Amino acid sequence: MTTGLAVASGQVVALRLFDLAYEIDLKRAEALWAARAQGPSARSRLAGTPAKAVSFGVPPLALPLGPVTLRLGAEEVTAQGGIRLYDFGVAAFTLKLPADGLDWDGFTALANRLDHATGLEAIDAPWDALLAQLRGLLGEAFIRPSPAPLQEDYLLAVVDAFDRPVTAAELQQQADLVPLLSGEIRPLSDGARRDLLRQSFSYHTDDLVVLTWDRAFIYEPRRETDVADVIEMANAQLLEMRSYDELLDAELPRMRDLVEAARRRSHLLASRRYAGLAQQLHMLVAEVSQLAERVDNALQVTEDVYLARVYAAAMDLFRVPEVSAAVDRKLAIIRDTYTALHGEAAGGRAEVLETAILLLIAFEIVLSFIRH
Repeated sequence: MTTGLAVASGQVVALRLFDLAYEIDLKRAEALWAARAQGPSARSRLAGTPAKAVSFGVPPLALPLGPVTLRLGAEEVTAQGGIRLYDFGVAAFTLKLPADGLDWDGFTALANRLDHATGLEAIDAPWDALLAQLRGLLGEAFIRPSPAPLQEDYLLAVVDAFDRPVTAAELQQQADLVPLLSGEIRPLSDGARRDLLRQSFSYHTDDLVVLTWDRAFIYEPRRETDVADVIEMANAQLLEMRSYDELLDAELPRMRDLVEAARRRSHLLASRRYAGLAQQLHMLVAEVSQLAERVDNALQVTEDVYLARVYAAAMDLFRVPEVSAAVDRKLAIIRDTYTALHGEAAGGRAEVLETAILLLIAFEIVLSFIRH
């Protein structure tokens, strides 16, 4: 499909999220940023949505990173860098490239080039340098930092205005969104095209959002960033739930090994060991449950029905409920193990107490014979 549409104003945005720590002290980070970077900072809120329509658990901290040089093939370009810090330990970096005065094919090509330069397989991506810069400036605000943080990436193609007024329906007829959203050069089948374009949303006649697993197209003439913000939040929640899932995956085999080791000990020592293991598991369950609840409540969209639909679609598309359910299942296994260990420890202590009582009775009987 060819189109005569041209992008008068827009941008392509590479998003990379890192699970940096158990928690980020945002007040401490804000103070460190003011002292060391001497730049502005802000607590984020959704610009186009009334405050009563959304509820942040803890608003993230937005910080500017300034210009960042990128290499797109043989060409060097300058992107505008930014970062948002979430209190549950996630840092979301953004690199924005202006996309003004491009025809549709040029806009698609720019998005694909940016994805190639910044994606997970990119060799010269700037993320490591930006991450080192952030840790150097704000590392003191990271509570229990992760040595090898998990990552998520996403690409946003945003159009503020075309060279002529166009409705969402006209845009979908005149512009082929599939190469932009898929990154594929070869034509896709009709079924693949339908699946790719299935998550499409409009509120007014002249705006459009299309979501996919790793890319989104946003046409927003009012230049509101709310949709981009909730997409970022959904990615942050996915990343954090993945980190809990991997933590529990590592904990379950270790838990089994510790239980078996305790059972090989003498009964008295095993009872004490069971009590210690039960306490460890109880603390783990409480910690992960508390953090998971905080992530679940990081953003609540209440009265804005359109934004709530986009947010819910993003969460479903990114499989956040499935990962959250996997975390809940593993927590249930650990809770059951905790209950069993607690019961065995209590039973062991009762047996030891009974044995001690019997020994004392026997000792009294022997003493009575000796006295007489």
